[in-house]
Amino acid sequence: MESTLYDYETAARERLPRPVWDFLAGGSGTESMLTASRAALDRLSLRPRCLVDVSDCRPDTSLLGSPLPAPLGIAPMAYHQLAHEDAELATARAAGASGTLLTVSMFASRTLEEIAAVAGGPLWLQLYWLRRREPMLDLIRRAERAGYRALVLTVDAPRIAYRPRDVRNGFALPAGVRAANIDPTVMTATHSAAAGESAIARHALEQFDSSITWKDLSWLRERTELPLVLKGVLTAEDAELAVEYGVDALVISNHGGRQLDFATPAPDALPEIADAVAGRCQLIIDGSIRHGADIAKALCLGADAAFVGRPVLWGLAHSGSDGVEAVLSTLMREFDEVMALMGAPDVHAFHRSGIARK
Repeated sequence: MESTLYDYETAARERLPRPVWDFLAGGSGTESMLTASRAALDRLSLRPRCLVDVSDCRPDTSLLGSPLPAPLGIAPMAYHQLAHEDAELATARAAGASGTLLTVSMFASRTLEEIAAVAGGPLWLQLYWLRRREPMLDLIRRAERAGYRALVLTVDAPRIAYRPRDVRNGFALPAGVRAANIDPTVMTATHSAAAGESAIARHALEQFDSSITWKDLSWLRERTELPLVLKGVLTAEDAELAVEYGVDALVISNHGGRQLDFATPAPDALPEIADAVAGRCQLIIDGSIRHGADIAKALCLGADAAFVGRPVLWGLAHSGSDGVEAVLSTLMREFDEVMALMGAPDVHAFHRSGIARK
């Protein structure tokens, strides 16, 4: 019997220490956003077309010039070592086995070079804008040398939102888990546990630069030739500005429900953003991708691809690289079936007419 992604969720919850599970699974404020994007996807039904030749469905596509076997990638998530001792190396091996794009967090628990050495698929590097720009520049140079193909700047986290589970647990990183790519002096606060306080939020308050504006993108652009992706955009207004400032792709994302409570769910924000950019940059949706049909819905809404987040960590906690590969294979297999049953022989066959709201 084939496993669903929720089987891996159950296994991960049973295997991980409660504070770690809460850190990975929890949300901000009322935690309303943990279910909002899922509910938005569930409000959409698919409108299949009949008598279309689907004898040879082609799910392959490309993002920023990198060919992919399906419109699927792995979202950036910090500290994979919390889920499994092999950490990002296991995730990279699994992504490579399926050709899936992996977005590596700047707070990865393995070095950029170690990850690149075992990766068989394209790699992007995710960044937060730090008060000290030298560590950012160091990461960019290392990523360029290691063959990373894009930079993903997270723009919805000028500070870390109140996350009640982490506060209740007084969460701090375990002693053996660290951000392997950042000067330890920048990361000290993440290991300093205090009752009734999140060490992750305290670290962000100390180190994240909340004063940056659109004009700062020019500074970043001048220092690298890598494509620039913005993650966390939820409005047409910001999408228009992103195009104006030469951004190459956008990730429409609610940060896994961990930032602004009661925000517009990413699936609801995607159509207005797609209309605003009108093909001038690529669009990726991130959040609550749990079925192959979700990828199809994302394409109908105007995305070029979908990123999957927590289920990758569920698979990692379940059985390391094999678990991650199984999660990715499940989504790709389901998407291939949806293509055939939707009458969509390739990814370009998905349009707004392919969905209806329940």
